[in-house]
Amino acid sequence: MIKRGVGVRIMIAAGGTGGHVNPALAVAGEIKKRHPEAEICFVGTPNRIEAKIVPEAGYPLKTIEMSGFKRSFSPGAIKANIKTVERVLKSSGAVKKIIKEFSPDVVVGFGGYVSGPVVRMAAKMGIPTAIHEQNAYPGVTNKALSQKVDKVMLTVPEAAKYLKCKEEPIVTGLPIRGELLEADKYVSRAELNVDSKPLILAMGGSLGADAVNNAVVDVIADKWKSEKYNFLVATGQYGLWVSDKLKEKGVDLNNKRIEIREYINDMARCLSAADLVICRAGASSLSEFEALGKPSILIPSPNVTENHQFHNAMALVNNGAAVIIEEKDLNGKVLGDKIDELFLNREELEKIGENAKKMAHISAAGTITDIVLGLIK
Repeated sequence: MIKRGVGVRIMIAAGGTGGHVNPALAVAGEIKKRHPEAEICFVGTPNRIEAKIVPEAGYPLKTIEMSGFKRSFSPGAIKANIKTVERVLKSSGAVKKIIKEFSPDVVVGFGGYVSGPVVRMAAKMGIPTAIHEQNAYPGVTNKALSQKVDKVMLTVPEAAKYLKCKEEPIVTGLPIRGELLEADKYVSRAELNVDSKPLILAMGGSLGADAVNNAVVDVIADKWKSEKYNFLVATGQYGLWVSDKLKEKGVDLNNKRIEIREYINDMARCLSAADLVICRAGASSLSEFEALGKPSILIPSPNVTENHQFHNAMALVNNGAAVIIEEKDLNGKVLGDKIDELFLNREELEKIGENAKKMAHISAAGTITDIVLGLIK
């Protein structure tokens, strides 16, 4: 029940990666849309992505020093873990002070190491609490918090079996950018100067993924002369070698069917125009593919905590909503053969897209907001 005549005060703990912070910002925006007078305070770390994008979005950010434990016994890892213990011990007083000063009506954690001490302390202080888990395999922080909070929200139902909750968790989906839902495929293709041949969008994340980039280079080198496909490739920051590698392999980069970029700054346009997406299996990306009903070939990163991208990918694969190629099995031939197989069987390709769309939670930000506001006494 919302307090009438009083501005609601909501504290959001999220940090470390855009995968934690962006959904939190989407929910903050939905809360402000409904209650312009609401006061929202974020808690994060001083040196990760939240330190930049939260203030840019117009929200105050309180910071605490926090890091995770290294899973190694190397001298460097042991030293880092000692530092982490020190930070955890120090954070308790700082977190309590931040919560007391802001006096929130509810505290919500969206993941990242910073969520742990903030949500745990709020629960201890008797403040209503909730968490949102983005991945199909929950992180260590949310596994621990799930036993203490009032509400647990999930992106996919597969995560529930790894958690011990006070009550049944709620599958809300993951908030996505509104402009994605407004983009028109045919307008987008015209703006990108793409003809009627299939457009394959390939990307390995903002930094880039060598394994993905190498396989995509081989696919383009093998298929570009046939002119069966259009390729739009985002190489990422560390993939700037891709263009040179393609030239070495004799690919004409002036060919209108090939576009190589470092980043995709117009994701709504590019994603809506695509007929097939090749990429990693981060939770935010998958929610966007689902919302637009895009078939995808997923190549989960093996270098993430708890191998969560594999679990994310399998949540779609098990519903016939994506195809997976594990990195250990990935090369240009395997990827190229899978692309050809999908486009030779358009019915299967379309079915994958339809199944992805069935998994979408278009109103995720609204659902999460309903749950958060419902906790306010």
